[in-house]
Amino acid sequence: MKKLLLGDEAIAQGAIDAGLSGVYAYPGTPSTEITEYIQGSPIAKERDLHRLWCANEKTAMEAALGMSYMGKRALVCMKHVGLNVAADPFVNSAMTGVNGGVVVLAADDPSMHSSQDEQDSRFYGKFAMIPVFEPSSQQEAYDMMQMAFDYSEKVSLPVLMRVTTRMAHSRAVVEIKDQAREENELNYRSEAKNWVLLPANARRRNDIVTAQQKDLEQDAVDSSFNRYIDGKDKSLGIIASGIAFNYLNECYPEGCPFPVLKISQYPLPKELVRRMTAECDAVLIAEEGQPVIEEQVRGVMPGNSVIKGRLTGELPRTGELNPDLMKKALGMPVDENFASCEDVAPRPPALCQGCGHRDVYRSLNEVLAEYDNARVFGDIGCYTLGFLPPFNAIHSCVDMGASITMAKGAADAGQWPSVAVIGDSTFTHSGMSGLLDAVNSKSNILVIISDNLTTGMTGGQDSAGTNRFEAICRGLGVEEEHLHVVVPMPRNIPEIKEVIRKEIEYKGVSVIIPRRECIQTFQRHLKQKRAKEAKKS
Repeated sequence: MKKLLLGDEAIAQGAIDAGLSGVYAYPGTPSTEITEYIQGSPIAKERDLHRLWCANEKTAMEAALGMSYMGKRALVCMKHVGLNVAADPFVNSAMTGVNGGVVVLAADDPSMHSSQDEQDSRFYGKFAMIPVFEPSSQQEAYDMMQMAFDYSEKVSLPVLMRVTTRMAHSRAVVEIKDQAREENELNYRSEAKNWVLLPANARRRNDIVTAQQKDLEQDAVDSSFNRYIDGKDKSLGIIASGIAFNYLNECYPEGCPFPVLKISQYPLPKELVRRMTAECDAVLIAEEGQPVIEEQVRGVMPGNSVIKGRLTGELPRTGELNPDLMKKALGMPVDENFASCEDVAPRPPALCQGCGHRDVYRSLNEVLAEYDNARVFGDIGCYTLGFLPPFNAIHSCVDMGASITMAKGAADAGQWPSVAVIGDSTFTHSGMSGLLDAVNSKSNILVIISDNLTTGMTGGQDSAGTNRFEAICRGLGVEEEHLHVVVPMPRNIPEIKEVIRKEIEYKGVSVIIPRRECIQTFQRHLKQKRAKEAKKS
């Protein structure tokens, strides 16, 4: 059977067909569509696979390990910066090992289309001593899922699968199986001496995992996903990983004249690299992201070898690769692109018309204009657009949940007013512990939890704490008289300003929750409601 699939969808279908029992994820571009595809899959619904969103990436990783402990196969999905949040259980998962297969999907975002940095998740795999798979096509992404789960169970380690934005969000025809593999049976083969990481157990496991690395590297040498493709012209050899191999093929549709080493499974297959070293005068290393392979190859190849790539300038040090950049690195002519049109006005992103965040920022700006040197600490979400005109309302945005703790730190330094603006989904992701710190310290801050009843930035997924934020804040110790819920609408701005002004003057922790449904999800829900009513009539 053939389907036209996004890379994300191919991964999701591959996981289902490999006998998946649960997907655990927090939405983050460019990984979101994997979980959404599984949520909509008829097989997933028929089998009742776990497919609800998690509060954050750390809880997702830990829940997947719990499923694996019982012998079932689990997929964990996140964007690259989400792997930072999941790093504690991810790195320790190599020490525990797995029972049922675990695949951790990290979707990297070179060129930072919707991210804070260009982090390369392959570093995490090397750091944690975990095998890494990196597909070069949508078909390979689908096929790799079966292999990844099988391999995870074979070596008793999780597998990290790394994709990038273009692989995740481009479509291709994929040949898929006619029937999905059955789920694993529940089993009790896991041993507590592996999963209880007391120092004595951890030291034993560390020796085992370290000793495994030679075998993992040999598996990479023998892998069907890694190929040494010979070429007649030995003046240059090309090492291409992941989607870079696709771009190389676009440069040479009739076949590359140089030897090519395709790498899609790690650890780095040094034996194949040394073969290229022996045969070729120079080597060009094409990889999407940071120079992970290039830095390792410099330690493998003799000192007189010529190595080209991102570190030497043949390929740019930052940003995405593309076929034109590959052509430049290979000394090939590049087709002219369309000329830019100077008459087209730029259209920077902006908060939607009718969005409740607009009323929050308008109210906040008008009140803070009454104070000298007020500071507003922002967070990750669509409300981060409050930094841009016409609001120019926030002064920081670092990582998920940082608004509250940064506002606390600024208040500790003597800043006043010190205001944190955080969204509903981000608050339950990683803002709650910061609020607890602030309450324990009796910090002089105002926290605004701008609740639009969804995870708006990634397309309207469910938010973990919907309709529970007041209870959460009370449980964390926020005083009832300094906990307010308001409705952000133009007609309510005078009331909202009065509440903001009052709570800025309070010398302690205050929380205001402006609550109104995201205009996008509201319109979607309205259409769905009308469609249901039309069917009934």
